[in-house]
Amino acid sequence: MSAPVRIQFEDFSVDAELRALRDVSLRIGGIASFVGCARDFSEGRNVSEITFEAYTRMVIPEMEALRSEAIERFSLIEACLVHRLGTVRSGDNIVFIAAAAEHRGPAFEACRWLIDSLKERVPIWKKEMTPEGENWVTPHP
Repeated sequence: MSAPVRIQFEDFSVDAELRALRDVSLRIGGIASFVGCARDFSEGRNVSEITFEAYTRMVIPEMEALRSEAIERFSLIEACLVHRLGTVRSGDNIVFIAAAAEHRGPAFEACRWLIDSLKERVPIWKKEMTPEGENWVTPHP
């Protein structure tokens, strides 16, 4: 499995991420995942692309802390957090979150907690490109 916590400029494969997660343990009975995609419309404006910037020295440690906290809090077998940086176009993947557990309940709860916590705690910012110009987006969970 590639690193379960990563930031990267290139796209990711949801299928490859899920395969790698399944290979961690035969005890996994359920995997809940979330894929965030770039929309072409936001707050009444057309959006052609989004640029993601980060305070990189803090991003990985905070994402690793989220992963560890989720594993402990929800009794997960494994968790994966991948976020893209740089510019993505409408329809592209942005973020992949997955929680693997023995049962579906903890996997679902952890997946939602992970994406909500990532948006609140991890210093990644996005700037939308619209016909009206660039717009930094205020974070919202």
